[in-house]
Amino acid sequence: MSRPRHRAVARDASAANLPTIQRDPDLLQSFLSDAAHVPGGTAEGVVFPRNVDELAAVVRVAKRLLPVGAQSSLTGGATPRGDLVISTRALSELTEADGETVRAGAGVPLSELQRFLSTRDLYYPPVPTFDGAFIGGTIATNAAGAATFKYGVTRDWVVGLTVVLADGSILEFRRGDVRASDAGVIEIDTGKGTPISITIPTYEVPKLPKVSAGYFTEPHLDLVDLFVGSEGTLGVIASVTLRVKRRPLRCVALVTCASEAQALAVTTRLRAEAAAVAPLDVAAIEYVDSRSLALLDDSTFAATGIPRPNDNETLLLAQIETEGNLDGALARLDEVLQAASVADDPVIALPEDERTAARLFELREAVPAAVNARVAAAKARAGDAIQKMAGDFIVPFDALPAALAHYRDAFERRELDYAIWGHISDGNLHPNVIPRSPRDIERGRDALREMARGVMAFGGAPLAEHGVGRNPLKQQFLRDMYGDRGIEQMRAVKRALDPEGKLASGVLFS
Repeated sequence: MSRPRHRAVARDASAANLPTIQRDPDLLQSFLSDAAHVPGGTAEGVVFPRNVDELAAVVRVAKRLLPVGAQSSLTGGATPRGDLVISTRALSELTEADGETVRAGAGVPLSELQRFLSTRDLYYPPVPTFDGAFIGGTIATNAAGAATFKYGVTRDWVVGLTVVLADGSILEFRRGDVRASDAGVIEIDTGKGTPISITIPTYEVPKLPKVSAGYFTEPHLDLVDLFVGSEGTLGVIASVTLRVKRRPLRCVALVTCASEAQALAVTTRLRAEAAAVAPLDVAAIEYVDSRSLALLDDSTFAATGIPRPNDNETLLLAQIETEGNLDGALARLDEVLQAASVADDPVIALPEDERTAARLFELREAVPAAVNARVAAAKARAGDAIQKMAGDFIVPFDALPAALAHYRDAFERRELDYAIWGHISDGNLHPNVIPRSPRDIERGRDALREMARGVMAFGGAPLAEHGVGRNPLKQQFLRDMYGDRGIEQMRAVKRALDPEGKLASGVLFS
């Protein structure tokens, strides 16, 4: 008899030696913070399991543990608070299952995955901007990035998972294997007594291009989707099977716009072209505002060979996919820019011109690097009260002009220095505070709270792609989205799978 569609069956690990727990102070120091640079990290030790059986052995005996990958979290989610840190970096197996999927260990960096695929003329689209992120971390946060506009988020590309549960059981399953029953229940039989019974939450997840806000839910939820985006709180991801596609030909176009209004007008036209697909197949559009560009020194522009924009000018970075109609795509791009009264010719990186494309992306990445440098300098002057303070907001695209005005007003009424950039084609932008004093941090929090309320009023979400982690402000946004009842439903899922609260304690909710 086949098992019910709402029940999964886990297995025990094979006999494996417990990996050595490393406690060297210098090594531990490198694991005490993530990209959010939240101070005060402490760890019991760090362990590097090499396969799923070693991972299960660690999870079985640990009292409190935190799985981490590349430590690229912007939410403090990879900053330990007395946990045993499980580094996934040794879970690095990478194999081609067939021409449409790839199997990767949780510790495989995205850059390595893309190199592996490129030799086979394949491509994994839904990657965040930072290509040093590990596969496991992107699954845990349902990561997204620029190309979400065309390809969707990580969840849409996950075919199967291998997950170690809190009791050390190993769960291997594929999309479609297990779905919630009509009553909204999923069961997992670990062979250790009464099956785990999980009642899926009933709150409604906003229908937006990207949302990274706690546990995903929908009627007849697929078990894969419960773990994707759960931020390590329900199980430790050991490996994943991902869908891939044939590598597309791609142009990258840097467009200088005279103002924010023109950038929005160009984006609106490019989105309309993308809906028609031919000949202008737009996969992504990035936005960098004039305040962001003012942070960059002349050497940054010189290194990329791009003239410094004038005051008030903004940049768009569009990725355009071409399949045998390059001339038609470029001609149509020119028509779109002329219709929007763009005066300057775009800088174009043609297919196979990876050097020019890399320069254009480096210019975009120089902006968050410049903000981080200013935050670090302020912290050196004023102490640990200074920290990175930024929004991760998404609104329906039609609401984006009003949302941008709302972001700027919230900053400027508080006399804050700031910069805004992000994935404009999705309506997902990142308003960043550039703090000069601890007082700016407090005012920045107030500004972000005000923005979050506005975003939800616009039909958007204040948690788009970075997750929640241990950031108190983002945890409040999660509560604002789903209410106390929704948070309690999440807690009930957590208790069912991790009754002792040993996995990623304090992540998502304290």
